[in-house]
Amino acid sequence: MDYNSQRKKLPLPEYGRNIQNMVDYLFTIEDRDKRNKSAQTVIDVMGNLYPYLRDVAEFKHKLWDHLAIMSEFKLDIDYPYDPPTPDILTEKPNIIPYHESNIRYKHYGNIMEMLIRKASELELPEEEKMALIELLANHMKKSYVAWNKDGVEDDKIFQDLKELSRGKLNFSSEDFKLVDVKAPSNQKQKKKKYKKK
Repeated sequence: MDYNSQRKKLPLPEYGRNIQNMVDYLFTIEDRDKRNKSAQTVIDVMGNLYPYLRDVAEFKHKLWDHLAIMSEFKLDIDYPYDPPTPDILTEKPNIIPYHESNIRYKHYGNIMEMLIRKASELELPEEEKMALIELLANHMKKSYVAWNKDGVEDDKIFQDLKELSRGKLNFSSEDFKLVDVKAPSNQKQKKKKYKKK
């Protein structure tokens, strides 16, 4: 019996062993023109595995790169694109530069802290500013309860709001009534009454 575990390991298993055998066969073709035409045929067959992508220019480039990888970068053909080098298989990805910021209260998040600072600087009519503060405070309460399973007093939210706004937004639970986050939806669910037959 001939088991796959006893055969040569596939560089790109997603194409399967038959495509790999086609790539291996390209090495046996001595005539360069015939080898180039055969390589194009192999690329077409590889593209048929992904028919929704085969006409995309970038996908064609990727197929030729995959052909180079499957041939271990040793196939002597005229590539329509610059063939990759073996280094691409071992090179490490670039380090992503994460933006680090000093978040005072992680349960509110950095965006909430930026919104509070911006709200403290805005010059709005009194009614609009009060509506904005109420929205921010309610969202702070929801965020607090999402990360801390215990309930939270409204005064704690307003204390944090004052601290994050550097004292510019100084309110209390007497100014606003925040939503009860733990309470179920205000809409009463209608219970279906079933009659016994």
